Amino acid sequence: MLHGIGDDVCRGCKRFAHEVIDWNAYTEDQRRVIAERREGYLVNAVRSQLEIVDRNLLLAQLRHQQIRIDEEQNPYCWVFELLRAGASQIADPAQYGLKRTPQARGVSLVELRRRIDEDFYALSVAYYQRFVVPGLQKT
Repeated sequence: MLHGIGDDVCRGCKRFAHEVIDWNAYTEDQRRVIAERREGYLVNAVRSQLEIVDRNLLLAQLRHQQIRIDEEQNPYCWVFELLRAGASQIADPAQYGLKRTPQARGVSLVELRRRIDEDFYALSVAYYQRFVVPGLQKT
């Protein structure tokens, strides 16, 4: 976890500071709500850079490469796990059932992984500032 003192959102897991601190006290339902929020942001960030054109090929490659995924998650979350595990070793995203979006053409997968992580973080921070901070100021 990359949570620095004073950070409102963890750069690693993208949870809010109070969620990181109180995580062990949360119910399964509370954890699920947080996971769904984070998944939605990650899916948006990945979709802006890569498109899944063959889900079955992606899944087969993930299994072949022994990359751990949660098959209950949106497949775009799998793409991020793939990039985290080996963006520098993938020469052709098409071999994984992926296609770059127009804005990602000519960009290395290592750079796409960085962009996705940056966007995922930005979405989490924006949500925190828009919806959490006002609630904290009322108390």
